[in-house]
Amino acid sequence: MKSPLLTLPGAVPAEGVDEGVAAHYGDLFREQRALADGTGFVDLSHRGVVAVTGEDRLAWLHLLLTQHVSDLPAGRATEALILSANGHIEHALYLVDDGGTVWAHVEPGTQEALIAYLESMKFFYKVEVADRTADTALVHLPAGSIAEVPEGVVVRETPHGRDLFLPRADLEAYAAQAGPPAGILAYEALRVEQHRPRLGFETDHRTIPHELGWIGSAVHLQKGCYRGQETVARVQNLGKPPRRLVFLHLDGSEVHLPVAGTELRLADDGPDGRKVGFITTSARHHELGPVALALVKRNVAVDARLVAGDTAAAQEVVVEP
Repeated sequence: MKSPLLTLPGAVPAEGVDEGVAAHYGDLFREQRALADGTGFVDLSHRGVVAVTGEDRLAWLHLLLTQHVSDLPAGRATEALILSANGHIEHALYLVDDGGTVWAHVEPGTQEALIAYLESMKFFYKVEVADRTADTALVHLPAGSIAEVPEGVVVRETPHGRDLFLPRADLEAYAAQAGPPAGILAYEALRVEQHRPRLGFETDHRTIPHELGWIGSAVHLQKGCYRGQETVARVQNLGKPPRRLVFLHLDGSEVHLPVAGTELRLADDGPDGRKVGFITTSARHHELGPVALALVKRNVAVDARLVAGDTAAAQEVVVEP
């Protein structure tokens, strides 16, 4: 979905997965500071939106998701995963129930595969699943924002801000009165600072929830059976995940950020040292400078000095080894 807000002054289109919205509007650090101060908004209208209706919606989703949602109160935000039979992460959903419909936003372009899976699991349950991406645009208001929310708009409120499921036809009008826009790069820099993983960025084909710290926030350990639960229970009770998410402070003297996929090596092993992990997301933060999220092998010492390509990197623990 290509956002109409790309016509705003200074808008520079994002690339890759986030194509369709603005990377920034001319001043990345100003946009970050505005969000950190609780002003402005982020256009996330490229994200997929899925709606589930019907009297069985919560009980049915409870059987499929990693999160406990059978008695989810109306208006309470949560997040959940769908795992493969081997416990690998396939989908990440950011949910809220408005009393009659469960609304979820998902990564751009993943909604069709998600809906196909959900449709295959309907059986005799009284539920309807719909792709609402074409008529619903996601807008993010940062924590502390006092921007008004139009009457009737579904809101998903979290410690990091509010996600608005806005009618797509109202996007331009709402943007005109919501404050200064911030691009996806500003939003991503704050996501990295907050150590929040993102599907397709911090995940690959073999990622399990324990590696990213999604236990608790997206995975409930005391709920009933769901696909992939055996792996979750086994790692929780008997083993340890093979990798762990870390936050990295990068050497600010480098002109270029190490891109996603850049190999991490132990600094003390020299340039030919063994690979111990890789960058998943890197960003330039308005206060912290160059930072990144990365996956490293579990047995890497928490105080080990790392090198990302030619860039020195200092660890900060996200997931305990």
